[in-house]
Amino acid sequence: MTIPEILAAYKTIAVVGLSSRKFRASYGVAAYMQRAGYRIIPVNPQEQDVLGEKCYPDLASVPIPVEIVDIFRRSEFVPEIVDQAISIGAKVIWMQEGVEHEDAAAKARAAGLDVVMDRCILKDHRNSGA
Repeated sequence: MTIPEILAAYKTIAVVGLSSRKFRASYGVAAYMQRAGYRIIPVNPQEQDVLGEKCYPDLASVPIPVEIVDIFRRSEFVPEIVDQAISIGAKVIWMQEGVEHEDAAAKARAAGLDVVMDRCILKDHRNSGA
């Protein structure tokens, strides 16, 4: 799928590494996507709730289906997150700007997931007309 197709088709985003600190990029991006009508599911073991949503320690703990896994973690943490995303049946791995992992991306694609790497979902949403 293209990025505009992904943003139009899927509306539930688990944001891995979402912080409650308003100055962090993860908070600003997630708040924007929430205002744009997406369901945001915070995933961060250090948080209780963010943006009015209960926070989960990992993807496996999220009790509802996740479509997009938006990663705000350093690249070395991506393989474990991709493994969890595959196991919960996510549809898309989205690695934010500065986050890349070719081997994990290949594994996700082999499992049938769409992969977006080193791109900001907020910027792409603004540019997609979704």
